[in-house]
Amino acid sequence: MTKRYFKSDMKFLSTVVFTLAVGATTLSGCQTGDMLNTSQTLNQGYVVDAETLALVPVGSSREQVLLSLGTPSTTATFDNEVFYYISQKRRRAVAFMKPKLIEQSILAVYFDKEGVVSQLAHYTLQDGKVFDMISRTTPTGGKEMTFLGQLLSGNGIGKSMARSIFSDGSDYGKR
Repeated sequence: MTKRYFKSDMKFLSTVVFTLAVGATTLSGCQTGDMLNTSQTLNQGYVVDAETLALVPVGSSREQVLLSLGTPSTTATFDNEVFYYISQKRRRAVAFMKPKLIEQSILAVYFDKEGVVSQLAHYTLQDGKVFDMISRTTPTGGKEMTFLGQLLSGNGIGKSMARSIFSDGSDYGKR
């Protein structure tokens, strides 16, 4: 006795095979959560390890510090009596987002007047204000006002502009 296959059976079987093939292909594209993680961790600066730091104990010369640790990230504004070695770790969730500072390490090497290391200090984010190396802006005193705020405040540009617009040439606008 032979089994007969009808067109409806073949259509159902081809539909099942096609569905399984599409499902297998879709699932094969899935990876573990680790592979789908799109976040980036950005490391900047020079991370000083304990072995390298041991090469510059208190009493070392400025030249020994430069040979062991390299050129500092920045120096003190006046007198060059402090070398700062700064490293930062930033993380962003997606490549186009702004990175968020998550870790910062600052090694400060203080010199005395003879150019000898007098103190080593290590600062982190918990020790103080965030030092932003990327923005390259200097905060200034005073308050920032928008154009509309300047107009409404009656000071500066707004006052002189209002005077020039509303003056009719008489002495009224100059008071």
